[in-house]
Amino acid sequence: MYVLDLKPPSLVLVWSDIMRSLMGYLNRLYICFTAFLFSSSVVNNGAAGGLGVQVAQAQYLLGLGLADITGPVVETNMMGYASLAQVDTGLHLRQRSRAFIVADASNPANRVVYINADIAMGDTGVRRSIVSALSSQFPGLYSNENIALGSTHQHSGVGGYLENLLPQITSLGYVPLTAEAIVNGTILAVQRAHASLAPGSLSLGNTTVLNANINRSPSAYLANPAAERAMYQYDQDKELTLLRFDDQDGNARGFLSFFPVHGTSLYENNTLVSSDNKGMAAYLYESMVEPDVMPGNNTFVAGFTQANVGDTSPNTLGAFCESPGQPWDGQACDFVHSTCGNMTEDCHGRGPGFRVSDFESNRIIAQYQVDGAQTLMNQTLAPVSGPVTWVHTYMNMTFRQFALPNGTMVQTCPPALGFSFAGGTTDGPGAFDFIQGDNSSDPQNPFWEIVKGFITPDAPPEQLECQGAKPILLDTGYAHEPYNWSPDTVDVQMLRIGNLVILVIPGELTTMSGRRMRDAVRTALISNGVLGDDAYVVIAGPANTYGHYVATPEEYTVQRYEGASTLFGPHTLDSYIEKYSSLVPFLAAGSVGSPTSDAPPPELTSEAISLQTPVILDSPGFGQNFGDVLADVNTSSSYSAGDTVVAQFVGANPRNNLRLEGTFLTVDQLVNGDWTSVRSDSHPSTLYQWLRTNTITGTSTVNISWTIEDGTAAGTYRLTYFGDAKPLIGPLTSFTGHSSDFSVA
Repeated sequence: MYVLDLKPPSLVLVWSDIMRSLMGYLNRLYICFTAFLFSSSVVNNGAAGGLGVQVAQAQYLLGLGLADITGPVVETNMMGYASLAQVDTGLHLRQRSRAFIVADASNPANRVVYINADIAMGDTGVRRSIVSALSSQFPGLYSNENIALGSTHQHSGVGGYLENLLPQITSLGYVPLTAEAIVNGTILAVQRAHASLAPGSLSLGNTTVLNANINRSPSAYLANPAAERAMYQYDQDKELTLLRFDDQDGNARGFLSFFPVHGTSLYENNTLVSSDNKGMAAYLYESMVEPDVMPGNNTFVAGFTQANVGDTSPNTLGAFCESPGQPWDGQACDFVHSTCGNMTEDCHGRGPGFRVSDFESNRIIAQYQVDGAQTLMNQTLAPVSGPVTWVHTYMNMTFRQFALPNGTMVQTCPPALGFSFAGGTTDGPGAFDFIQGDNSSDPQNPFWEIVKGFITPDAPPEQLECQGAKPILLDTGYAHEPYNWSPDTVDVQMLRIGNLVILVIPGELTTMSGRRMRDAVRTALISNGVLGDDAYVVIAGPANTYGHYVATPEEYTVQRYEGASTLFGPHTLDSYIEKYSSLVPFLAAGSVGSPTSDAPPPELTSEAISLQTPVILDSPGFGQNFGDVLADVNTSSSYSAGDTVVAQFVGANPRNNLRLEGTFLTVDQLVNGDWTSVRSDSHPSTLYQWLRTNTITGTSTVNISWTIEDGTAAGTYRLTYFGDAKPLIGPLTSFTGHSSDFSVA
């Protein structure tokens, strides 16, 4: 990934360095000149009336961009549920990265980049590659300090891209193709955002969004102090916060919103790559603004990023037992342990459209977020003003000692996962006899006590004492073979845009953890004189590094899934609050110097093991050609809205060509004698499904389907399939297949 190997190195590399420096200088000169012209226009137009006033308020340079990051959509484990069986078989909705750049117009070198990627979580290795490429291309503008890699935390994307070993286990190791797609696409999104930089203004607001999330661990939430809980109406946050991006004429260019709801609308049995409810929300909003533009080609960018997501769920009807033949079938799961008959497997959360499909639940949860964003976009929001600053450092969590506000000295721990981690959640239940809420100090199942010793080392006494209420299942902090199983050092980062501060968090804060975090940092911002009473703080994550969950100390004692997955022990949240609060002075305007930092986490990508086999051969089969139609559409009668059109083709493995910024399919309409593509694989109304029919001969089929939307124009249509075949020897061969023409009435 982005490795430059030029020979001979002497003169070429020197010339390359000179050109890179020159391009960086010219780039900064261009932006400063743009800012000068912009500031001149403010002065010249200030007395001209309304436009002058709007321009004068536009103190920022704003850039927005998006790009395709979809990895291999077949034969690859999906990331989120950590299920070996969840191997992708096709595509529902492409994954994208959306990049948002804010620069101070008076000093354009002061800028921040927030990347909202349709991935499960940020990753150290992926971010390192992105930062390396952007800092080389734009020296002095983008760096390790001001680039944040956030995620939508969706659970139906392509896996195998995280750098540590533990999340690689279910994906059979590292999958370079996945990582490269995320890295390359994200770099392209930032490049596009950079190219779109123009004077503009920002405004900020929030609204209440009901019915889009619930707390999936309410028994753990109840462990928090009653007085603290009484301060809030709900046991999860219902506020959607939105940062609006306008051009200098007041026209909306996009927004970045923050709302906590897990990307688990699509269940563990789904094997079609998708971006879940936040990616769907982005599609719905962007297509609403630019209905005639193919997804991915839009200029309006809608960002739906995560907040304190840890204990939230989109399965808002609650969790019920699906145990046919058992007396508890259809009943609510056990409140404390989320079990059915003392087992976890049958306890499943139900989304609002569960009687139809989880895809319908996904659409409904997405629409709630769209409605909230639209409510704010239709209002006059509070203007954002002030400098653009940032702070970034690394924090090693292994036995990190620090003082609580009352002076008590505490410490964090090397990473470890508890037994309740294997119990899963109501969004994705665990297996065997693991359950949530298991904090017993008694020996666990003797079988698992034996097995865990073969997986990771037995925890030493100091680790057992440090982790406290957590019975340790996987002591990943002491597992370093063949390389580190879990991170022990995390990114700590804050981005300031005027009176808005984004806490970029390397993990999943629970609802109450997020509330405490926001309140503590906001208090520090005001007490340090960095911001006034208009200070607004939001949570964004999991970002940059994946440090798993962050439960409150009280929730930690309960050891539901979130507590058991709080890697660094009961004082993890306290450590984050202490560290982020201490860095607040670096966000002040004119602040100089950098905070002290622990060493960055080690580079592990070069050591990564990959067990995924490459594509060996594609064959059409005897007497057939790639793209031939095996099962055609109905040509004898017309289709109507709500009908699904399906065609099956002689296929080839889509891992041969990810078709980034492209498509595996189109729905074409005959318009004035010419075929015009009106749908692609980026529309949720289409599905691309691939099936290997014979591994030895290399044959496969592809099903392409389109569910006709309401309002579809009557006319003549066809389905088109785009593929790439790999011969045993030689280059890939691209091909195209068409269904027969069909009518839509």
